Amino acid sequence: MIFDLIQNRRSVFPAQYNNKPISKETIEKLLEAANWAPNHKKTEPWRFKVVMGDKRGELGQFLAKKYQEIDAKPKQVKIKKLQENPVRSGAVIAICMQRDPEESLPEWEELAATAMAVQNMWLSCTELGIGCYWSSPGLIKYMHEFLDLNEGEKCLGFFYMGHYDGELPTAERRPMEEKVQWLE
Repeated sequence: MIFDLIQNRRSVFPAQYNNKPISKETIEKLLEAANWAPNHKKTEPWRFKVVMGDKRGELGQFLAKKYQEIDAKPKQVKIKKLQENPVRSGAVIAICMQRDPEESLPEWEELAATAMAVQNMWLSCTELGIGCYWSSPGLIKYMHEFLDLNEGEKCLGFFYMGHYDGELPTAERRPMEEKVQWLE
């Protein structure tokens, strides 16, 4: 049931992934789920760049090198994490958004539509037993140096994915009553 999927969705990080690969067919299924996200004026602004195989290591090297270039006091722990996270992942999907060239709607609506596409992938991963999380490091503003981005396209983050072993912790949420005001 969809409510169970929503409540069981978790962030699962690359340190938790095992080395089991994710097939191209599975990734295609996740991307197809993303493609059915709601979007205003049918702009379908989501764009995805799938990073697999050796390209994951290249992504890690790029991120680590760029971090060392821009940070006056780079931390070795962060360098290592930037290098290793893509390699530990079965795949990394760069989450991108293509701005409507007509700017027929506010940019936030296209960002929201792209986020909904990612939520569709996330829920699909939950159903398939694949761990994932959306990372939006400050380094994404440099991704045009690594990815072939079109005019008006921007990278919003990375969707790390991998198989994992064991159970995931349960989550807590404050009661909904604290977040809702009924106007009658």
